[in-house]
Amino acid sequence: MNRKAICILAATALVASIAGCRVHVDKDADGKEKNVQVDTPFGGVHVNTDQISAADLGLPVYPGADIVKDKDHDKSADVNMGFGEWTLRVRAVNYATVDSQDKVTAFYKKALGRYGDVITCQGNSPVGTPVATSEGLSCSDNGNHGNVKIDDKDIGVHGGLQLKAGSKRHQHIVGFQDPLDGKTRFALVALDLPGSGNGSKSD
Repeated sequence: MNRKAICILAATALVASIAGCRVHVDKDADGKEKNVQVDTPFGGVHVNTDQISAADLGLPVYPGADIVKDKDHDKSADVNMGFGEWTLRVRAVNYATVDSQDKVTAFYKKALGRYGDVITCQGNSPVGTPVATSEGLSCSDNGNHGNVKIDDKDIGVHGGLQLKAGSKRHQHIVGFQDPLDGKTRFALVALDLPGSGNGSKSD
């Protein structure tokens, strides 16, 4: 994670100068930036990698699945941004199993049920019913909310088969990625997105 990019991100979110911006970076044994903290008088951005698991997202691990690295060589990511009442948090962890996608899908449809209705999406289109959760989450709600798009990492939120539960603001997602080495790859994702400010229940 590039510290300059994080400062630019903070500046964009504030739409102002980030005078007083404090940047702290922890590196791993290979010199790669693993944890980045940017703090300003108005809020901050914290990015941590390889520190969370399925349990931290409130979901079980599929039996026998192993945590795997993404294209950026991270096993998981925890991005937390807060500026006053505006908050955004994205947590994701990647797994792989030798079992079929159908078996993994059935397992997580049941597991996601603790968060209410579960919808199945192929890209932005619903597959079967229901087409939206009772809290208003639909297949078109793929991280776009309050002019925020979660598209920094390939964590299965976009494009492929997805299982979703929750509301537009608080989502739990299981996103399937292209198979690799004969294994089913999937990402568990928890999104806490900024509110619309209108106090709508569907947020």
